[in-house]
Amino acid sequence: MTARAAVIMAAGQGTRMKSPLPKVLHRVGGRTLLDRVIDTVQAAGCERIYVIVGNHSPAMRALVTARLGPDAAVTQDPPMGTGHAVLCARDALADHDGEVLIVNGDCPLLQAQDLEPLFELRRAGAALALIGFEPVDPLMYGRIIRGADGHVIRIVEAADASEEVRAVRLCNGGMYAAGRADLFRWLSRVTNDNPKGEYYLTSIVAEAVQEELDVRAHVAPETAVMGADTQAQLSQAEGIFQRRRREQFLAEGVAMPAPDTVHFSWDTEVAAGATVEPYVVFAPGVRVESGAVIRAFSHLEGAVVRAGALVGPYARLRPGADIGEEAHIGNFVEVKKVTVGQGAKANHLAYLGDGIVGAGANIGAGTIFCNYDGFFKYDTRVGEGAFVGSNSALVAPVTIGAGAYVGSGSVITRDVAPDALALGRGQQAEKPGWAARFRAIMTAKKAAKPQ
Repeated sequence: MTARAAVIMAAGQGTRMKSPLPKVLHRVGGRTLLDRVIDTVQAAGCERIYVIVGNHSPAMRALVTARLGPDAAVTQDPPMGTGHAVLCARDALADHDGEVLIVNGDCPLLQAQDLEPLFELRRAGAALALIGFEPVDPLMYGRIIRGADGHVIRIVEAADASEEVRAVRLCNGGMYAAGRADLFRWLSRVTNDNPKGEYYLTSIVAEAVQEELDVRAHVAPETAVMGADTQAQLSQAEGIFQRRRREQFLAEGVAMPAPDTVHFSWDTEVAAGATVEPYVVFAPGVRVESGAVIRAFSHLEGAVVRAGALVGPYARLRPGADIGEEAHIGNFVEVKKVTVGQGAKANHLAYLGDGIVGAGANIGAGTIFCNYDGFFKYDTRVGEGAFVGSNSALVAPVTIGAGAYVGSGSVITRDVAPDALALGRGQQAEKPGWAARFRAIMTAKKAAKPQ
């Protein structure tokens, strides 16, 4: 296969998003738009990837550097149009002998399968291949004009389109594939002789046609090229992403009685045979094994739920939670960075933070792992088969031995030996008749008080 490189255009300000966060750092499915596009071009076989960035966003540059290395962020300064943006990558690609794919950085629903036809057109002889689409509302899009043989003749911007051209349904998706030498030869001839004084990437079509080279368009679904320029469009993209994920999991055998209420992330893994009840949110980093049940109104992030486990309703699993086979995490239980052993239970109203709960252990209602002293986190270890009574505070670092009992209402600050009973509470005292005497005194005082 011919070597493939990608240029991702992400230098725009994104002012229509009306957010201090750069447009391509907004998220769909819990993943930034830019990360999603990088994922896509990598899946399409692009071994070298360059992202065009502006000086307005150090955070964007940091993302690119972290994922692709310091040389992958190519600066466009000042911004002078889309053609100029791609031209900024010329030096970086000087030693590349192969295909160059140009994509937009704000297309969260783009998939590798949408890009492969561009390379197929190239193999069939097209010097330049581009993506077209037929939108529901084509008003603001440039039109792709093709000849009788299907070859692309030109692209006409919406503002310049005649009534006849506006009747054309095929619109420009802004994504291209060409050989490196051809691409930068065309770009070197593009001028900024237009009202905006910008270098337009669409001008490469006219340059290729002038050289009597073959220019072809692949017609992709509108969702493939759908950008996210506004919060409304971002929300629309999120809705499409969620629908796709729900359909995927249902087809794979995940039971969801109310799928429209379940929210997935880009990397959520749910095995066939698992059940997800209504109004569950999967933040990034969650894996659910077969036979597990995630009950309603639970929130999971960075967690593993193993086969046959029961989570919720109203449970919260935070990063590092590992819920063992057949374990139960019940209503209003929060688990963070704790491994819960097979068959262990924390059925209600507990906080488990940093540590281990052994197989078969029982954590009573109101139990707290006191894991933080304001500076450092410490582990709590509960042994196999241990029983922690309700309303107990386990002050870490502390270990409850296997089979040990902790009496309800205890504050445990020292290790408890296996099979021992630990009580960490004051002794109960009783004063016979005190309540009756107290009521009589207070009733008399109230009656004597002036009205």
